[in-house]
Amino acid sequence: MEDWLIPLVAILTIFGGGTLVLLSITPVGKALAARILKKPLPGELDEDAAEELRELRREVDELRQFEHQVNELGERVDFLERMVAQQREAERLPPVR
Repeated sequence: MEDWLIPLVAILTIFGGGTLVLLSITPVGKALAARILKKPLPGELDEDAAEELRELRREVDELRQFEHQVNELGERVDFLERMVAQQREAERLPPVR
């Protein structure tokens, strides 16, 4: 009965080991290893990096709002400059008779 058990174990060890080696070099094997070791995958972020990313996004949103306010102020300055220029033009012209 033991005559067939030893070759079977040897065959399973050889093919199983070879399969595991080949699996370990594939992206699936690397993902399984990362999951087992609880490391983030290349596309995933750990908690510190995720929090930093959220903070950077908040800062970008604040900068966009600030940019919008600066653009509005620029438009108001342009409008006031035109109004002052029109008023000066009216002062230069002789009075209408």
